Amino acid sequence: MKKKPSKFVYWTPRILSILLILFLALFSLDIFEMKLGFWGTVLGLFIHNIPSLFLTVILIISWRYEIVGGIAFILAGLLYIVLAATSQDFQWYMLLWMLQISGPAFLVGVLFLINWKKKKRKGEFH
Repeated sequence: MKKKPSKFVYWTPRILSILLILFLALFSLDIFEMKLGFWGTVLGLFIHNIPSLFLTVILIISWRYEIVGGIAFILAGLLYIVLAATSQDFQWYMLLWMLQISGPAFLVGVLFLINWKKKKRKGEFH
């Protein structure tokens, strides 16, 4: 009988990615201060939540195929750093902000890769 990867390694990236997605979605709540009306608010919420929606799709795929989550969350963290660092109003103190967003994404990606590697070693392919 094959031993499955530990529950900690299995559940931690999934729970952390859900928390990261919810954290990113919180940033969209500032749209309500703009008093845009119903359709303007709906459009604003959609636009603000595109990263959260993208990561939700990645999480759904990653639930079964951890390699996808490992690569995608690391690339998402790198993409955020590149986009933030190349913005016109970039200041060096913003590096800490970048780490608050990209750091958890990197951690989730690494944990997904660890889980994938453990499954690969044990021969548990889907």
